[in-house]
Amino acid sequence: QGQLQESGGGLVQPGGSLRLSCAPIGTTDSTNTMAWFRQAPGKEREFVAAIWRAGRTFYADSVKGRFFVSGDNVKNTGSLQMDVLEPEDTAVYYCAAGRPILSAIRNPNVYTYWGQGTQVTVSS
Repeated sequence: QGQLQESGGGLVQPGGSLRLSCAPIGTTDSTNTMAWFRQAPGKEREFVAAIWRAGRTFYADSVKGRFFVSGDNVKNTGSLQMDVLEPEDTAVYYCAAGRPILSAIRNPNVYTYWGQGTQVTVSS
């Protein structure tokens, strides 16, 4: 079974921007949702954003208006543009792809494919 791979993480100052990308490794079936989750030290993995059928988008309240998600569900590729980053955004970011129903789109357990994660650190 294939998996995903993230790129684009790094260290950025507060107020800065980063763009994360996600692409498949190996063979993956087409899906209907690409999502991003993050996990900070000592905390549970949390939903960040998702794009459903390459159109409808969903965001956590904490990132709404600052983060922008895009993706191609057929190819399982996508990106997360992160602007006006805050120290609280520091975490390992994961991309995921799957075919959840809309009511479960924020649940990490419904996704089939995952990346290994990329570190994002927001610090001066």
